[in-house]
Amino acid sequence: MRLVVFDVDGTLVDSQHLIVAAQGLAFAENGLPAPGRREALSVVGLSLPQAFRRLVGDDGPIAELSESYKQAYNRLRLDPAYEEPLFPGMADLLARLRERDDVLIGLATGKSRRGVDRLVAHHGWTDWFVTTQSADDAPSKPDPTMLQQAMDEAGCPPEATVMVGDTTFDIAMGVAAGAESVGVAWGYHPPEALISAGAAAVMPSAGALETRLLAAAAPRP
Repeated sequence: MRLVVFDVDGTLVDSQHLIVAAQGLAFAENGLPAPGRREALSVVGLSLPQAFRRLVGDDGPIAELSESYKQAYNRLRLDPAYEEPLFPGMADLLARLRERDDVLIGLATGKSRRGVDRLVAHHGWTDWFVTTQSADDAPSKPDPTMLQQAMDEAGCPPEATVMVGDTTFDIAMGVAAGAESVGVAWGYHPPEALISAGAAAVMPSAGALETRLLAAAAPRP
């Protein structure tokens, strides 16, 4: 049995417009200039305190920014202008993997438990994942605890696990947990950064990703 654990933002869901807008409102509310788009997206995947610590430093208003961001995010997500679409092909990929007898799927995300539960319900993914790990369940990526807990819940060892993500935090977490890390090229960190972080490969499309995952799950002669 093979376990495939997916990151969410930047891997399954294109949430960049909502994230950048919510960050902008949070910084404005706290009297600070907002980071540029590239800088804002560079911290996607981290839990909120770690993300804002990277953006404003240890002495910045980390707790205040985190709370302002959560409130802004919850307001904006109701606005159709900030819809979070799935990346092309990823819904079909998840559906096909779910139907296989030799693959288990899970989620490991910097979202809160409330956020990931809302996402799963919205897309009709209830009971699809054998494990869902959130920012409320473990230290922030790239700490390996989140992925280690996912493997424990699924009953799969590191050598039978693949972590799929779009940031160096996802890749580094997979490497630290002893799993194979596979990057996707459509997310928020560039492919060369993913390779440098230890990605075994960076896939250019959902189709290419599916081919690699199924090849890894195939029985060895």
